[in-house]
Amino acid sequence: MTTGSKTRSVAIVGAGPVGSLMAVYFANRGWNVHVYETRPDMRLPENKAKIQNRSINLALSVRGLTALKGTGLALDELVMKSGLPMRGRMLHIGSEGQLVSQDYGVHSECINSVDRAKLNEDLISAAEELNNVQFSFDVALKRADLDKGTLELENKTTKETIKAHADLIVGCDGAYSAVRNSLMRYVRLDFEQGYIPHGYCELSIPAKIGANGEAEFAMDPEHLHIWPRHKFMMIALPNPDKSFTVTLFMPFANFEMIHNKDDLLKFFEEYFTDAIQLMGKDLLIKEYFKNPKGSLVMVRANPYHYKDRCIILGDAAHSMVPFYGQGMNCGFEDVRILDSLLSEFNVKSTRESDSDRSLEQALDAYTARRAKDLKAICELALYNYTEMRHSVTSPVYLMRKTVESWLHLLMPTKVIPLYTMVSFSNRPYSEAYARHHSQGFWLGVTGAAVGLGIAAGLVLAGWRQRRQLREMSDLLKAAFLTAANSVQKLIQ
Repeated sequence: MTTGSKTRSVAIVGAGPVGSLMAVYFANRGWNVHVYETRPDMRLPENKAKIQNRSINLALSVRGLTALKGTGLALDELVMKSGLPMRGRMLHIGSEGQLVSQDYGVHSECINSVDRAKLNEDLISAAEELNNVQFSFDVALKRADLDKGTLELENKTTKETIKAHADLIVGCDGAYSAVRNSLMRYVRLDFEQGYIPHGYCELSIPAKIGANGEAEFAMDPEHLHIWPRHKFMMIALPNPDKSFTVTLFMPFANFEMIHNKDDLLKFFEEYFTDAIQLMGKDLLIKEYFKNPKGSLVMVRANPYHYKDRCIILGDAAHSMVPFYGQGMNCGFEDVRILDSLLSEFNVKSTRESDSDRSLEQALDAYTARRAKDLKAICELALYNYTEMRHSVTSPVYLMRKTVESWLHLLMPTKVIPLYTMVSFSNRPYSEAYARHHSQGFWLGVTGAAVGLGIAAGLVLAGWRQRRQLREMSDLLKAAFLTAANSVQKLIQ
């Protein structure tokens, strides 16, 4: 039966980074796009203060940049104008903050520090400039009839009920998604929500004034700074104004032990002495007691869609803890992969007949192909918290990372560090996860060989005698090369 040619419409609930980017992609395909956002327009000056101190700085890496570039609007270049590249971690070890640098990659690869609000504003503006995109702010979704494609929303200011219709409803409305709640009524949705016992509080390190009277960074801006303290940690990312956004992660039980400024200063003097000097006591006290202590929620859901009527993306489908810096990158990748499937199944901007199942096939394929990758990155994000706050200072971890880097240089296609696969490629997360485990055996073999070399070097070279350190170094190199050559032969 022919229904007549009619341009498809999509209602996107949520105007965060993922929803705004999705709007651009659908608009590029010729769909009519309407984006609904619970918050007021964040670009207006009177609303900016409401969103400050509520979000962790974002780390933009290859997956996110690929999705931005895929719009054809040079959004990757726009965003990177205010982005700051970070080539590695800078560890602040011990209460005095001894500095130890750890590069992310062997070829100077970088992740990029970006301000979430600025990124979001840029994407909203880019979408709004397209003729077939409309935004409605300060409206909340109350319910949706997915079979009919109808939405009932409420204007949060006037309390007026707004009714809308769309051929497809896309939920990009975060971990507490209203679209997902509606989706649950139509499919057997496996859903899991949980919190880790740790929360976070945002602080800052202001720019320092240099000898020339101009603002300067108080720390090296080419690193993501980490104060690993085993059970908790603090991180700092650089900003274009030469300040750093600092985030303290620790169990809520520890937050609850800090009642006043004396408790706070005693805690920082014990664990973050160098940070006090960088922040200044007055600013530390002001921000700690003013800023909220946020929770870290994890969400998993499956399936992600219902027929050709609804799909959820980003945190609505897979909210993860922020410790791999992949939350936004993964959400942007959701958008890119969905768009690629719309092309693969030849989904047109108009539906010519009731028998056209191309959109449903594309959404089916999305759930089928994406589920294992989203499960993998959620697990990796949680694992990386242990690495960042504890493992990075472990001699065993450091040896493994060194061996892995050496092997990657010798055999770049055979051994690839997990961080490289996750942050510096578009390799499926599940494939990166599986490969990381398969490489573990060979890294163990090589690490053991290098360990024997170290032991032999210490005994034979006499590590207390400086004049013999060169001999020990030669022994270590020989032990490593022997082990690496053996592993290469075994892998081949």
